[in-house]
Amino acid sequence: MTPQDIIRPENKVYARPALLNENNMHYCPGCSHGVVHKLIAEVLEEMGLADKAIGIAPVGCAVFAYNYVDIDWIEAAHGRAPAVATAVKRLDPTRMVFTYQGDGDLAAIGTCEAIHAANRAENIAIIFINNGIYGMTGGQMAPTTLEGMKTSTTPYGRRVELNGYPLAITNLMTQLDGTCYVTRQAVHTPAAVRKTKAAIRQAFSNSMDGSGTSVVEVVSTCASGWKMTPVQANKWMEENMFAKYPLGDLKNTVQQ
Repeated sequence: MTPQDIIRPENKVYARPALLNENNMHYCPGCSHGVVHKLIAEVLEEMGLADKAIGIAPVGCAVFAYNYVDIDWIEAAHGRAPAVATAVKRLDPTRMVFTYQGDGDLAAIGTCEAIHAANRAENIAIIFINNGIYGMTGGQMAPTTLEGMKTSTTPYGRRVELNGYPLAITNLMTQLDGTCYVTRQAVHTPAAVRKTKAAIRQAFSNSMDGSGTSVVEVVSTCASGWKMTPVQANKWMEENMFAKYPLGDLKNTVQQ
């Protein structure tokens, strides 16, 4: 095979999404955010929704999504992304509106907004990054932190009698009549990445079809907050996070 053969268009198997900016990502090595950003950019581009998409980014690592995915973005106060998304989608139902939220944002300060937006069947998609910790602000315990998991505020591990149980908020979402699609995925392997991309595509399609609220949870790593290497973090996630947050569809009322 010659170099000319390698660069032929028909031989191309991967290309950078046009909607993914050239900015160097600031995320820590091994962070899952960058992969999910790429998937969002790919799906919007493939669905022809780039000019219709509006992302809502709140506080936390998730807020920097506007630096990397070249669509319209609105910044929301901590936890308020679903409320802002509700307003945007109701004002212009032709828009593809989605939130991009971490676990501290969606499952802590934003619990009210997330639950009630979903219960109203707002035609939005919620992309939920669950790494079981507050990544940006110092590695504190989050609602999703596992029992026994060490964080900067639980140095001896999360204790149920003191800190309560880990909150599987995605499971709660399945009980709401307004949710049409609730799924839990990951991006730690190529196969997992493909499944997450398909989930994001369905969530965006549901939003445009007016089917109700879709929730795509992505169980993720935070190598820095967990004090691990990226390889160790992936292994720890597989051995610990997936037991509490098993992957797969939790609810799907829409036929694709």
